[in-house]
Amino acid sequence: MSDARTPAQIEADIARRRQELAVTLDEIGVRVHPKTIIGDAKAKAASAVDRTAGRAYVSANRVVTNVRGQFVSEEGAPRMERIVPAALVVVGLVALLALSSKSSRSSKSSKFPKCSKRRRS
Repeated sequence: MSDARTPAQIEADIARRRQELAVTLDEIGVRVHPKTIIGDAKAKAASAVDRTAGRAYVSANRVVTNVRGQFVSEEGAPRMERIVPAALVVVGLVALLALSSKSSRSSKSSKFPKCSKRRRS
């Protein structure tokens, strides 16, 4: 019977397995510790934010590149035939906003007229 183990071998095997279990329990303890769980959650959130910010940057960069392509030729020269109409539209919108805010301010002041004192003669 070559499979028979001596008591010393059995004791050594038990000691080795106890050590392996102690290491495993320590790892489990670290994994379920609140600081570890919070740290992992923070890392996942930061990763998600970084990923979202990166996607937003790429999308914004793509939009800017497309808009620039509309107003600048491939050689880098401005396309005045597109810039002038766009600038006029922007100026018109700003003027409309200025007029509408001015008229809304004047209509608000007319809702609450100031009391005027009448002089008795």
